[in-house]
Amino acid sequence: MEAPHLDVTVAQADLQAGAVAVLSAIRPHWRVNTVVFKVFTDGITNNLIGCFNTECPTDVILVRVYGQNTDLLIDRKAETENIKLLQGVGFAPPLFATFNNGLAYQYIPGEVLTVETVCAPSVYPLIARKMAELHKVQSHESQVQPTLWAKIHKFISLVPDQYSPPEKQQRYVSLVAGGVQMLDRELAQLTAELSSLGSPVVFCHNDLLLANVIHQPGSVNFIDYEYAAYNYQAYDIGNHFDEFAGVTGVDYSRYPSQSLQWDWLRIYLTEYTGHQPTDDQIHCLYVQVNKFALAAHFLWGIWALVQAEHSNIDFDFLEYAGLRLKEYFTKKESFLAMEMPR
Repeated sequence: MEAPHLDVTVAQADLQAGAVAVLSAIRPHWRVNTVVFKVFTDGITNNLIGCFNTECPTDVILVRVYGQNTDLLIDRKAETENIKLLQGVGFAPPLFATFNNGLAYQYIPGEVLTVETVCAPSVYPLIARKMAELHKVQSHESQVQPTLWAKIHKFISLVPDQYSPPEKQQRYVSLVAGGVQMLDRELAQLTAELSSLGSPVVFCHNDLLLANVIHQPGSVNFIDYEYAAYNYQAYDIGNHFDEFAGVTGVDYSRYPSQSLQWDWLRIYLTEYTGHQPTDDQIHCLYVQVNKFALAAHFLWGIWALVQAEHSNIDFDFLEYAGLRLKEYFTKKESFLAMEMPR
């Protein structure tokens, strides 16, 4: 059944009242005094509130309220279509409703990944297989193009000419020497270097940070498909490897070792292709993934520059932009120098 659209706008300053308005439409039989509301604070794009009914503990609703001005960054219509596509093949939880500035969908029980569990031998094979399964999903699009370069180009176009207040502008100038012109030059170089690597274009999550993987013993689920689109296979994997460092207390020494990557990629390729990969096939994907990991640092660094001007979430986006761009430049020379197997 098609999820209804509700003419409801949820105020970010009063998430609970907004959640009640949404629930009155999709769960009219719920009594508000039996609902426990929990605001989740892990996200740095949207606001999220969980609705737990003590009289019906298995029916838990998540109400996600889009962050301020995030429609500049995210195609919300495409997001809803992707959720419907992925729901149909078992990758996304049921969507109960859309509203003017958000979605309501089913809560998936489990624990979000941590910097410890993402590399645990009992967990990372589950993620590798799940990502391979996702990459085999087929949409109804007749022509598929990688979203990466257009997305970065759009983000660069949204970096403000002048931040407000002036202290923020001073921080930006010190973080991004050369400004937008430098970012454009880096994008041109990345496009030239990475487009020729031969990475397949597949249906990708594109934002598989730790909080978007829900783990239960023996299984994982991916959530929050707002950036999902066709993209380079190696980008989706490299982006996930970057996220081993975490979002708060970022530590890039946690980037997976060559041996862990090699095993992760072996498991992934076995699921993706249906047979055991050769060492050369693993090596080829390893080189592609690390090069595209650079592109992920670059994209999210610029994303954070945009968020620093527009978001009202309590997070230091400029600091995060600086961390991502610094790691990009730190790893750029060595990663781009990696060679394919002969």
